[in-house]
Amino acid sequence: MRATAVWTVRGAAGVLTAAGLGHTLWNGLVEPGIALAFGILITIGELARREPTDRRPAPLGSAGALAYALLGQNAGQPTRHGVLQIVAVVVAAALAGIVPHVARGRGPAVDHIARRVLTVAFAAVCFQPLYNSGRLEERVGQGPYLVLFLLLLLGLTALCDAVLAAALAAARTGWPYGPLLRDELRAQLGIGSAICATGVVMALGVAGAGLWALPVFSVPLLLTQLSFHRITAIRTTYRQTITSLARATEIAGYTPTGHSRRVAALSCAVGRELGLSERELTVLEYAALMHDIGQLSLVDPVPDGATAELPAAEARRIAQLGGEVARQTGVPAEVAVVVERQADPYREQPVAARIVRAVNAYDDLVGGNRHPGSSLAALEQLRLGTGHAYQPEVVDGLARVLARGGRDRVVPVQPG
Repeated sequence: MRATAVWTVRGAAGVLTAAGLGHTLWNGLVEPGIALAFGILITIGELARREPTDRRPAPLGSAGALAYALLGQNAGQPTRHGVLQIVAVVVAAALAGIVPHVARGRGPAVDHIARRVLTVAFAAVCFQPLYNSGRLEERVGQGPYLVLFLLLLLGLTALCDAVLAAALAAARTGWPYGPLLRDELRAQLGIGSAICATGVVMALGVAGAGLWALPVFSVPLLLTQLSFHRITAIRTTYRQTITSLARATEIAGYTPTGHSRRVAALSCAVGRELGLSERELTVLEYAALMHDIGQLSLVDPVPDGATAELPAAEARRIAQLGGEVARQTGVPAEVAVVVERQADPYREQPVAARIVRAVNAYDDLVGGNRHPGSSLAALEQLRLGTGHAYQPEVVDGLARVLARGGRDRVVPVQPG
């Protein structure tokens, strides 16, 4: 089913691409100057991406593609490019933009291009026939009602893009579709709103002032895109710092090698299974990485770092020490709360602490034995503790994640 969804999206985009390129090659470019201008804009937007495999949209490239799809006039003169030419120009420009990335050894993002083709084609099909036939002008005119129509159309386009993105992510990762769609819709309210608004402004600007409006309206979005790159780099460095700090317990011999990373990856997968948002997953990942940091305050290490088998009072003491250490590192307050509450009865814990406690106990119980029988035995022991220590829904979510392939297939959440 998951593979079917991916190949359906790619197949639909491939058919549209073949039709667009074939039609354009056969009939030639209509108004090549306009097509070249928007093609260059889209190419620059793709070149400005940090890497082509980034799942986030290229703001400038996306806005330029939408503007070309919604372009009805150029300096007051009607344009004559159709839906198929729009698809051809967008695909050709996107491919040209990823060539330098491929040359540096990074593969092209096929799903990203497929999404771009389908969403741009959707906007063009909804706008171009109505505008070129004159029916749109008869009904809404050229004033504010046209702007409202364009905004409504772009809202539907953003919804289409979110649905496709969530479907592809669910097929790629196996995570539940609902939470992924919710995260994509939230993302559309952020940078997606800026992309849609800029696309409308570009189309209206070119309609009134000509192609000189493109650089005027594209520079602010390009600068915004570069700023996002810097923010992403800072977040990546922050995550790497927390990961390095979490390894202190391994280096000091308090926990087994790779324990914190396994717990973080598996906790994020369980969080996805239970429908946590991107922000909640980020807090969960940081807390899972640091969940054993309180052991650094111990004089004698816990055997194998297995805090799940300690008496409840001792486990809570270590967790509280970990929360104090976490606060001194400057992590968000929610992370420290999860760390210090991980040993409490689950009814008194936040959701993230419930997940960390169950996954940590599972990894402690499995230890170095990766035989399927040990995994089943560990899950059974966790189920015996669901009356007090572990939330039944969390244990069930952990079991579903493991049934889909186990910890080796878990992908940790990326900083968002």
